[in-house]
Amino acid sequence: MKQNEMKTGTLLKRFVPYYKKYTKVMVMDLFCASLTTICEMVLPLILRYITNQGLRDVTTLTIRTIIGIGALYFGLRIIDGLASFYMAYTGHVMGAAIETDMRQDAFEHLQKLSDNYFNNTKVGQIMSRITSDLFDVTEFAHHCPEEFFIAFLKTVVSFIILAGINLPLTLIIFLLIPVMGISCTYFNLQVKNAFKHQRNHIGELNARIEDSLLGNRVVRAFANEKIEIEKFNRDNLAFLEIKRKTYKYMAAFQNTIRMFDGLMYVVVIVAGGIFMIKGLIEPGDLVAYTLYVTTLLATIRRIIEFAEQFQRGITGVERFMELMDANVDIFDEEGAKPLCDVKGNITFHHVSFEYPDDHNPVLSSINLDIKKGEKVALVGPSGGGKTTLCNLIPRFYDPTEGEILIDGQDIRNVTLESLRSTVGVVQQDVYLFSGTVFENIEYGHPGASKEEVIQAAKLAGAHEFITGLKDGYDTYVGERGVKLSGGQKQRISIARVFLKNPQVLILDEATSALDNESEHLVSQSLERLAVGRTTLTIAHRLTTIQNADRILVLSDSNIVEEGNHEELLLKRGMYYQLYTSADEEGQAALTR
Repeated sequence: MKQNEMKTGTLLKRFVPYYKKYTKVMVMDLFCASLTTICEMVLPLILRYITNQGLRDVTTLTIRTIIGIGALYFGLRIIDGLASFYMAYTGHVMGAAIETDMRQDAFEHLQKLSDNYFNNTKVGQIMSRITSDLFDVTEFAHHCPEEFFIAFLKTVVSFIILAGINLPLTLIIFLLIPVMGISCTYFNLQVKNAFKHQRNHIGELNARIEDSLLGNRVVRAFANEKIEIEKFNRDNLAFLEIKRKTYKYMAAFQNTIRMFDGLMYVVVIVAGGIFMIKGLIEPGDLVAYTLYVTTLLATIRRIIEFAEQFQRGITGVERFMELMDANVDIFDEEGAKPLCDVKGNITFHHVSFEYPDDHNPVLSSINLDIKKGEKVALVGPSGGGKTTLCNLIPRFYDPTEGEILIDGQDIRNVTLESLRSTVGVVQQDVYLFSGTVFENIEYGHPGASKEEVIQAAKLAGAHEFITGLKDGYDTYVGERGVKLSGGQKQRISIARVFLKNPQVLILDEATSALDNESEHLVSQSLERLAVGRTTLTIAHRLTTIQNADRILVLSDSNIVEEGNHEELLLKRGMYYQLYTSADEEGQAALTR
């Protein structure tokens, strides 16, 4: 997912609205920051007073005065401690809450994106953007306003106090600060770019790990463990090289700061010493001056050190914004209404479609009228557009041209939720969620009772094998249902659709990956599922669609033949060729 780099100012402008919910916490946090700053800035003034009074007339300093000053400072330190606790605890909780809000927004946005986005984006990259990329946002969200506010406050207060002590020396010191900033800008930008590159590569590394682990059976089947290790090692070492460059720029950045740090102390020692010799500054003032310069340098150093955290945070924000900027191309149109009282009549009117990333035509001016309850089968060579045609009905994609109607209503004018509640899909590649059998069936109708789930399983022919499992309906199926056979997973997916009870049913090569026995069991379940529903069946094995009311043959982005099984055989066209070229297993099944 290649994105244009966003400017830091733009990112901050888009990030600031996340503080809105926590305005009171932020105001209190900055108030506590000002208290800690005041407490810190008082100490040099106390030492200046004691030093100057001691050099002028030590008798003016009484034990009572010293104890009073000590008590005042101790009270300030108590205030400082309470304020620091609030900043460290509540401030961090606020940062974590903002991170949580952003992750929630990112996940909700992902639910709105179409198949086209997921077809072109690695899952590892997506995972990285909504997990690890946002980890540093907690510190960034808390410390960013706090650190810059404290730095601003200390700089202003230090300038006012130091200018009051000695304006020429103060101007010399403060003139060095912009020079320091300009000198560090280059390395700062390099660090930012390095962190972004690092984030991108960790996403690629995650994708590599996920791909290898999910395909571990294929890896072992081909004895390619060494190849996978080599590929991972190559990516892992590349990540090390990226981090090496990152630390190189960080080291140069920090070294530049240390050099300017030493230069400012040299100025204070030399210029301050000369001014004191000439009587332009008192010894106590020079002590206070040195302490304030130390405080100022510590503040600058802290901001510089925060720059690393800032760049990590802003990089996480940038990758978050890149995800949020992904176009939502399937959405509810303004004024969309729920699709109610669905009968199941489907009409394609001059429908054309091409994928937006390659612009190759998949469907061209398709006209099709399917009556409620009709059983329609789609056959044809691979790449003919069968699955794409079916994917247009629940709006996984939108047609490039033309319109699709359900019961006379353009599906783009109805809400996505109501449309997709109307359509049930059983696919060849069954996806079961990591959880129990019960949870996977209940997914078809969240909140369904145990009795409803069991009834759906019975209709799908799954109840018998489920009750034979170790924990019955509470059996853990493993990631993607790995603990179950292909036929068992398929029957659970059919039970899920039974529970959903849709008016329109799409069967996308639902039995093509099964053995003969499993195919027979699943086919019986599908026949029960299709009763009374408008059904579109995408078939690879022609044995499964001989009894269809109508068979459509798709090729070269259009419907080239149409009719029932007998009619199409008599035409001796493409369907006849597909039928007669069926493999021996298919022919045996036809004669059973």
